[in-house]
Amino acid sequence: MPVPAWRSRVVTVPNAVTVIRLACVPWFLVLLFGQDRVVAAGYLLAALGCTDWVDGYVARHFDQGSELGKILDPVVDRVMLLTAAISLLAYGIVPIWLGVLVLFREALVAGAGLVLGAMGAARIEVTWSGKAGALSFMCGLPLFMWAYATSGTAHDILITGAWFFAICGLAFSWYATAQYVPLARRALRDGRKARAGGLV
Repeated sequence: MPVPAWRSRVVTVPNAVTVIRLACVPWFLVLLFGQDRVVAAGYLLAALGCTDWVDGYVARHFDQGSELGKILDPVVDRVMLLTAAISLLAYGIVPIWLGVLVLFREALVAGAGLVLGAMGAARIEVTWSGKAGALSFMCGLPLFMWAYATSGTAHDILITGAWFFAICGLAFSWYATAQYVPLARRALRDGRKARAGGLV
């Protein structure tokens, strides 16, 4: 059976946006660690988080979807979140317990994905709660950065917003982790059926 054209696309606008977002990660590290520009690094991280919806919107509304994009987008989201969480932990901007919960959850999901892949499971689509969790963190982490660099009333407002998004991010992301359990079982069944069908 021929592969649909949309599945084999590589050069598309959404994929270009995703690659640009990934290419900005080193710039974030330079701003934060190389130049100690916490506020500027926070603005860049916020911009990268806000553009997360752009690639998906373009793919859905302008027939720009691709199999590569469906894999690349969540991978880049995870790279950005892990980079931001580790960087803010190293810089002392977020509490250790919060960073550990974020990193442990990401490691757990990534490890489970590798195990499922080795077992021949079908690919699991990203859930709405997983995307909501990532988006909440990408909103909250820049606020932690701006709060770190300010004082007085502005600090209080920023840190309150930061904690609001951080708590939402934890709730959504761990709820998504629980959702992956039945999804993983289904993916294993689908993978086995696909392999069995290929042997017929």
